Amino acid sequence: MKKIVLAYSGGLDTSVSIHWLKEKYNAEVIALTVDIGQEKDIEAIRRKALAIGAIKAITVDAREEFVKDFVFPALKAGAIYEGDYLLSTALARPLIVKYLVKVAREEGATAVAHGCTGKGNDQVRFDVSTGALAPDLEVIAPVREWGMTREEEIEYAHKHGIPVPATLNSPYSIDANLWGRSIECGVLEDPWQEPPEEVFEWTKPPETAPSKPRYIQIDFEEGIPVALDGERLSGAELVSQLNQIAGEYGVGRIDHIENRLVGIKSREVYEAPAAVVLFEAHRKLEKMTLTKEVLRFNAQVAMTYADLVYNGLWFSPLKKALDAYVDEVQKVVTGTVRVKLEKGVARVVGVRSPYSLYDYNLATYDKADAFDHKAAVGFIKLWGLPLRTKARVQGI
Repeated sequence: MKKIVLAYSGGLDTSVSIHWLKEKYNAEVIALTVDIGQEKDIEAIRRKALAIGAIKAITVDAREEFVKDFVFPALKAGAIYEGDYLLSTALARPLIVKYLVKVAREEGATAVAHGCTGKGNDQVRFDVSTGALAPDLEVIAPVREWGMTREEEIEYAHKHGIPVPATLNSPYSIDANLWGRSIECGVLEDPWQEPPEEVFEWTKPPETAPSKPRYIQIDFEEGIPVALDGERLSGAELVSQLNQIAGEYGVGRIDHIENRLVGIKSREVYEAPAAVVLFEAHRKLEKMTLTKEVLRFNAQVAMTYADLVYNGLWFSPLKKALDAYVDEVQKVVTGTVRVKLEKGVARVVGVRSPYSLYDYNLATYDKADAFDHKAAVGFIKLWGLPLRTKARVQGI
C-alpha cells in the first residue's frame, strides 16, 4: 500500500487531507507536525491526526533549529521581501520539507503531501524544495486537486466526522511561527479597509501602548543576536522574549501589498515584533562596522537573498554561495545596540562595537580633530578634474 507523509498543521485543509488521501490514493498517511513556535498544542494536534485516520503521527521540536539555521542567516543577509515582508512563513517551509523528506526515507514512503492551495506561494516552496532534496519523491497537493470550496471542505469534514475548528464565520487564513504571524482573507482582501483590531494577537494597538518608553540592549556576535539586556539566550528564547516585549509597544505591525510568485498581487498583514527590532538593530550595527562599498553591495545581496527565500529556492546553489559571502562580511558585525521602544516604533539610539569604523578624532569638530583639512584641497582638485576637463572642451 502507498505511504504518504503529510505536513500536518491540524487545520481544516490538512485535516480533510488525511481522510481524502486515504480515500483517493488508497494510501496510509503519516502525519508530520514540525514545531516552529506556532503557539499550538502540538500533542493535541498529534492525537487529532491519529483520530482522523493517520497510521502514525510524528512531531518534531525544531524551534531552535528554525531560528539558528533559517531565521538568523536571513537576518544576517538583511533579507526583506519588497521592503516589508520579513519572510516568516517562507523561511519555515524549507525546514518542514527537510523533515518531510527525512521521515519519508525512514518510513519507506514514496510521496509527501502538503495543504497548500493552487494560487499561493507555499505550494512552490514545498514542491521545489522537495525536488531539490529528493527528486524521486512524488509531491501531492490535495487542495490543488480536489477543487472544493471552503464551504464544501467544511461540509466534507462534517460528513466524515473530521473535527475542524474552521467555520464560515472565521474568514481569516493565519500562519504563525517564532519569526512572525501572517493574516490574510476576509475583509483584508479589500486594500481600502484598515485591518480590524481583531486580526492582531501579538501586538497592542500603538495608541494603547505604555506611555513610558522602554530601552533594551541587544548584543550581536558576527551578525547573530546572542543576548538581550545582558542575558545570554538561545536564539528561540531571545526571539520569543523580544516578541513579547516589543509587542507590548505595538511594534511589528506590517500592512503589505505583495507580489506573489504566481503572478498576482495580494494584501497581507503581518505581526513580527522581534523581527522588526532585530533587523533595525542589525542594520545600524552594520553601518558602524562595514565599509561603504560592502554596505552598498549588501543591499544587492539582501534583495537577491529575499527573492530566493520567497521563491522557494532555499536549497539553490546561489543561496549557498550568498551564505558564504554573508558569513565573511558578518565577521566584524559584533557589538551592542540600544533600542528605544515607544508606541509602535523601535528606534536605535545607541551603537557600540570593538570593530567600529567610526573614529571620533576624525569625525569631531572640536580641538581633538585629527582630520587633515589641507589634504582636502588636492583631493577636491583631482575629484573634480573630469568635470573641469569636460567643461573646458565641450562646454557645460
